[in-house]
Amino acid sequence: MSGRRVAVLTGAGCSTESGIPDYRGPKTGRPPSNPIMHAAFLRSPFVRRRYWARSCLGWPRFAAAQPNLAHKALALLEAAGHVGGIITQNVDGLHQAAGSRDVVELHGALATVKCLLCGAAFDRHDVQQRLLQDNPLYSTHATTLAPDGDAELPSEMVDSFRLPVCFCGGDLMPNVVFFGGHVDAPVLQNAWRLLENADALLVVGSSLTVFSGFRFVKRAAEWGMPVAILNQGPTRADTLAQLLVNAQAGPTLSALASIAV
Repeated sequence: MSGRRVAVLTGAGCSTESGIPDYRGPKTGRPPSNPIMHAAFLRSPFVRRRYWARSCLGWPRFAAAQPNLAHKALALLEAAGHVGGIITQNVDGLHQAAGSRDVVELHGALATVKCLLCGAAFDRHDVQQRLLQDNPLYSTHATTLAPDGDAELPSEMVDSFRLPVCFCGGDLMPNVVFFGGHVDAPVLQNAWRLLENADALLVVGSSLTVFSGFRFVKRAAEWGMPVAILNQGPTRADTLAQLLVNAQAGPTLSALASIAV
């Protein structure tokens, strides 16, 4: 893809080297057994309580994650004009933290929280302080981080958790698209813009099992656009790619950037 302006599509495998686990990496091979479903979060107080109880524990480690070699290499490639922009399925904000400028977050960002009633927006760090004030025991509980920034938690701790609410009394939701949800039209339009302005597509760290990411590879193939996939393990789009690289994202992209920049 030398000499081409590349659009990049990233998935959870781009952030595993920052300590954020993925859903279907080479070690797991499958999605979580009980993920948060978008529609269920909206309609069920129990699901909202389950999410926020787990998120209260997982947020400190998630928020402390730093950009890894892959994020930094992509930012360098963008600054040098080789990468036109990044479409990411991740919700961690690490591309922006590494210096990437044109980033479309397909599934939103955990750093912001919205009220489901009035639409008010809140900083997740501020919400965390409120959660700990209302649920002080959760600040000392040991936990295992999960891909959505939440954590594994015994059911009895979920049952007693006090939910966060907006000043208007409405329920709060992280500004993300959970499983089964739909990407907002303006976000999708921005993602298509990046692809349309590119000469090639590079996929980094995604199995492309979820259609929200796979659609871009499918469209690129329909247009006759070259596709390269850098991922550990097979993907849904292997037959559509001209180049498959089964390797870690960080070292591979760093080596690429050292040559191209």
